[in-house]
Amino acid sequence: MCLFVVVFCSLALTSAVNQTESDVDSWYVAAVYEHNLILNPEPDVPLSRLDALQHMQKNLDIYEEQAARAAQQGAQILVFPEDGLHGFNFSRSSISGYLETIPDPQQESWNPCTEPDKYNNTEVLHQLSCMARRNNLYLVANMADLQPCPLKTDPSSSCPSDGRWQFNTNVVFRSDGLLVARYHKHNLYFEQSFDTPPQPEIITFDTPFAGRFGLMICFDILFHKPTIALVEKGVRQLIFPTAWMNLLPLLDSVQFQQAFSLGANVTLLAANLRKDQYNMRGSGIYTPFSATYHHAQKGDPEEGRLLVARVPVLDPLWVGQSVTTEEGLVRSESTSSTATDSGVCHQESCSDSPPPETASLVPPSSATFISSIDHDPFTFVLLNETEGKVNVCNGTFCCHLQYRRLPQGDSKELYALGAFAGTHTMDGRYALQVCALVRCAGLDASSCGQEVEEAESKMDFLLEGKFGTRYVYPSVLASKMVLEQPEHLETAADGRVTMKHSNMTGGLVTACLYGRMYHLDKE
Repeated sequence: MCLFVVVFCSLALTSAVNQTESDVDSWYVAAVYEHNLILNPEPDVPLSRLDALQHMQKNLDIYEEQAARAAQQGAQILVFPEDGLHGFNFSRSSISGYLETIPDPQQESWNPCTEPDKYNNTEVLHQLSCMARRNNLYLVANMADLQPCPLKTDPSSSCPSDGRWQFNTNVVFRSDGLLVARYHKHNLYFEQSFDTPPQPEIITFDTPFAGRFGLMICFDILFHKPTIALVEKGVRQLIFPTAWMNLLPLLDSVQFQQAFSLGANVTLLAANLRKDQYNMRGSGIYTPFSATYHHAQKGDPEEGRLLVARVPVLDPLWVGQSVTTEEGLVRSESTSSTATDSGVCHQESCSDSPPPETASLVPPSSATFISSIDHDPFTFVLLNETEGKVNVCNGTFCCHLQYRRLPQGDSKELYALGAFAGTHTMDGRYALQVCALVRCAGLDASSCGQEVEEAESKMDFLLEGKFGTRYVYPSVLASKMVLEQPEHLETAADGRVTMKHSNMTGGLVTACLYGRMYHLDKE
């Protein structure tokens, strides 16, 4: 199995805090564990509490080993994936043996490791708490929570008919074992065993080494609440347990993890499951300056993977041992990073680089066709030349591309530029504006938008769109799930987003500007 560790340094000037990697003089060590989950082979059959505990113990034993390994490598915070203890595909009744009632840390202080008898049926909470305490690290895990709610005759009440809530839940333990945070997943993805909380929860916790972190789970990352609500509150370090099923060409796990980190200008600690039968793989530690990630290839042994990385502190309010300016921005007095010639800009213009040639002068391209990406009808135009300029529109939303293709050997590969503006309706509803340059699965136009994992043709390109949102997530995915840092990103005041890239290390699978129109979602 191959571990991809890619570190990028750039002149990343951001409008959020005007902070670059060389401004950071505070760092911490983070770890995420991609877990080869031991599943319950019959999740639809209810288990006794004892049998459920015996099943979870098999996964907890692995967690114990990985927590010790992470601590040995200096990790101060460790993240485990969604569903990592119990698995998935349960019914509301069959998951009952796995449930524990998790107290609200905002209402009471409890250390399950030192006070194990305070609550009954909290064996998992006890083990996780002691795991954090024994290894002297902050620990984030995902488990199933049971909360009572009073039965009401009001037909509009969201209280389940059986008088209990069942939540997909993140728990966070301090390095001494204290339970410091509990977050209930809001955006469920075909999870019959769990309830949607009556109100979205915006949950954060503070650490002595890096300041504030925010919590979300899997499908949450595509929605305004809680994810963007956290970002808009100034939270720039996000914890992301997930059970992500990869969906090329736009939503592979590591592809979107890095894209979100870049587009939202945040650190993302992403821990996924490894279950090949569900196409679950891909985890990483991402900042606007770096990516440490792992994505197994087809045929690799199905096994877990611990990732550990040194991460810059991005919390602008954190003081700790850092030096702050009068504006409260962290700056470095003794360290510096080696900057590349490229910049990542989130302002009206990049003063250190010439403005890219505008693609708005490109005449509309002919011979457009419709093909779907994840059931969304994209309007495509083929790239029929070695180099050129193309323009494609879906309604009034247009995407522009200037490109130079660098084919390798005798390979014949078809590429197309696609645009989509509308509401995605398959397996969830959310509004999008997307510009996507994709390698087609075959040599026929109808294959454009289908899943592709490998490519040979490298591409120098400038991709541009004018978006109706400031939340645009950029990605460049190369052959065999290798991420590339865009050479240049620029967001103009009028919503125009430009991504420029060249000198690819591998063939281009996808280059994408993925805009989320949160304000058009129907809550």
